[in-house]
Amino acid sequence: MFIIVDEREIVTSGYAAAFEREGYASLELLPTELPDWLETGCSKDLASVDAILIGECVERTTFVGQIRSHCPEAQVVALEDAASLQGTLDLFSAGFDEVLRKPVHVREIIARFGVFRRRVMARDTSSEAGAIEVFFDGRDPKVGGEVMELPRRERRILEYLVKNKGRRVTKTQIFNAVYGVMNEGVDECVVESHISKLRKKLKRELGFDAIESTRYIGYMLKDGGGAKRLVSDHSRATSMRQAVIPPMPALNKRELVLAVENAG
Repeated sequence: MFIIVDEREIVTSGYAAAFEREGYASLELLPTELPDWLETGCSKDLASVDAILIGECVERTTFVGQIRSHCPEAQVVALEDAASLQGTLDLFSAGFDEVLRKPVHVREIIARFGVFRRRVMARDTSSEAGAIEVFFDGRDPKVGGEVMELPRRERRILEYLVKNKGRRVTKTQIFNAVYGVMNEGVDECVVESHISKLRKKLKRELGFDAIESTRYIGYMLKDGGGAKRLVSDHSRATSMRQAVIPPMPALNKRELVLAVENAG
């Protein structure tokens, strides 16, 4: 989810609408609302934040420390109306990850966030996504080395699951990441429908159910290692049974008649 902060509602609403068209959730906040939202927001909402875009406001350099303490994995971006060298240097010194001059298309923001996220994920080698590779710049994922075309919502869900690989996430977390915490016009149940379709597509390509679902707990992306071991164990068990139980010898016609008479 992208948070847009600016003193002017026309700016926040314009970017929010553009993110919605691209299939990304967003939340509009005034500068006076950001500190309260960071302090009172639940952990699920804060964990769903991908980037915070801060436009024109006097106190924006003071927000960076608060954002780092509550959303440590979020990218912090400054949006400048009129860029200047000294202003850009001051913003980087204040701790911003990126400084962009308006007007800037949301696709460029998403692409830049994708580069930032890949750098962050490159440092995390403690978990694997198996045969699934996702991109955070709007491209479709690769499954088993082949590009899989997905609707935007399903693609966003898969990206979120991969980003949280090895961790179980709830339906609410997925909904917040894809639709936004303030989107009251959509029911959370749509997540179940999207995941059901996504699971079928992944299973068709991978040969196993890649999304583990536990009632009342949530979802987690599997790497398929367990499924491969299960197939291997089944193959070994079948081979052992075939080795232990010899095949029944074929009977000629006379032997078959005698066997039937004896059975009677």
